[in-house]
Parts: sequence; C-alpha cells; structure tokens
Amino acid sequence: MNRLSILNTDLKSLGLKATPQRLAILEFLHGNTSHPTAEAVYQALKPRYPSLSLATVYNTLEALQKAGKVVEITINPLRRHFDPDTGFHHHFFCRSCQGITDLEGDPAFLPRAEIPAGFKLEEVIIHYYGLCPGCQKKL
Repeated sequence: MNRLSILNTDLKSLGLKATPQRLAILEFLHGNTSHPTAEAVYQALKPRYPSLSLATVYNTLEALQKAGKVVEITINPLRRHFDPDTGFHHHFFCRSCQGITDLEGDPAFLPRAEIPAGFKLEEVIIHYYGLCPGCQKKL
C-alpha cells in the first residue's frame, strides 16, 4: 500500500473526508520532529494550498489527537504544539529559542508517586526546561 493510500485510510478511519488539505497535514506531520503548532502547519502548507484554513488545521489536529495519532504538548504555556511521535519520550524546552527537542527516556526511571486508592493514573508528563547548546553559545 502506498503512502497516499495509508493517509487516506487514516483519515477515513477518523470519520474525516480525505481532502487534499487534510492529506497534506498528515504528510507534513509524518516523521516531523519539530513539534509544530497549528499555526506553523498552516504557514508551511498555505502556499501550496491557498484554500487551506487555520480552522481546518485545528480541526484535523484535534481529530488526530482524539484518535491517538498525535500528542498535544503543553510544554510551552503560550502555544499548543503537536507531536506525531506517540511513543514514550520526554521533551526539552529551550527557554531562549523556544525549540522543543525529544529526549529518550526509560519509563522504569520515572519518579514514583503514591497514587491514593481509587485514583486511576492515565498519563505521566515530564518536561525539562533550560537552554539548548546553540543558545548557550550566544551567552
């Protein structure tokens, strides 16, 4: 099955019509490690897809998130970022350039907390904040 067929199937399984704009959003996200915002996806695709709206980007990202195809990263309090890598890993946020970098992690080394009886743990999020090597060189 070719890449376009896979993307079509992904959208149809989400109950979304496979429009050229939605296919472009999925293609843009595939293997993307930049943790783009909806606005960044929109800006990257708008030149090739003039009829693309920011609402389409947001709606598509929301549907992908609900389906577990992307993860919303709340590491930056000013923007919503999206990560197509849904596997276990942490993130490092540079306070200067605001870049986000994936950090590999071992779930066995997560801090352990006492979860009170009756609570159901669904997610653990660990974010690291500091300066990336490029920004440190500028100091």
